[in-house]
Amino acid sequence: MTAALAELLDVTRAFPGDPEVQALKDVSLTINDGDYLSIVGPSGSGKSTMLNILGLLDRPSVGQYRLAGHVTADLGDHQRAALRARAIGFIFQAFHLLPHRSVLDNVLLAMLYSGVPRQERVPRALAALERVGLGHRLHFLPTTLSGGERQRVAIARAVVSGPRLLLADEPTGNLDQATSGEVMALFEELNRGGLALVVITHDDAIARRAARRVRILDGRLSEQA
Repeated sequence: MTAALAELLDVTRAFPGDPEVQALKDVSLTINDGDYLSIVGPSGSGKSTMLNILGLLDRPSVGQYRLAGHVTADLGDHQRAALRARAIGFIFQAFHLLPHRSVLDNVLLAMLYSGVPRQERVPRALAALERVGLGHRLHFLPTTLSGGERQRVAIARAVVSGPRLLLADEPTGNLDQATSGEVMALFEELNRGGLALVVITHDDAIARRAARRVRILDGRLSEQA
């Protein structure tokens, strides 16, 4: 049997306070290669905490997270950063592009810590930008692009290193409906190519596009039919 790509096992994430806040409560979730999963829930439900743990940006207080065959609790900070750079791509609502660097530079910078050999970086960046339909915008600054184009640059940056898992946090939150549809269609094309896709959203219409849907409420997860 093939091992899961990512697996949360009875994960709780608690934050100290009076009283203590449990952002995630006994969460178990399995993500396989090629999965297309949406995680939907209202603000404050625990979606961002789950993204941070899946993306190796945070650690569970209780329970275990396994990624690409690694028990992540056994990894030091440098090992976690290296695994994150190799295995995971991130997409955010706010794009997080460097405004004074070109489209091409923004994508190239994503490979600094990913282990991609230097001689492969420019060809990979060019191929990724062609794939998202921006081969003609290589030397533009992000500030001169539309919201949809900026998100496409962010997608190219996220996939250029060849990750197995793409985490998208409210990826259409700053886009109009038509552009949102175009961006989601691009995600789905990448997923058909074998990339596991997790979309975190409060938008039920976006969530329903996924093959699997999970709802999170008050830190507890339930899989939807």
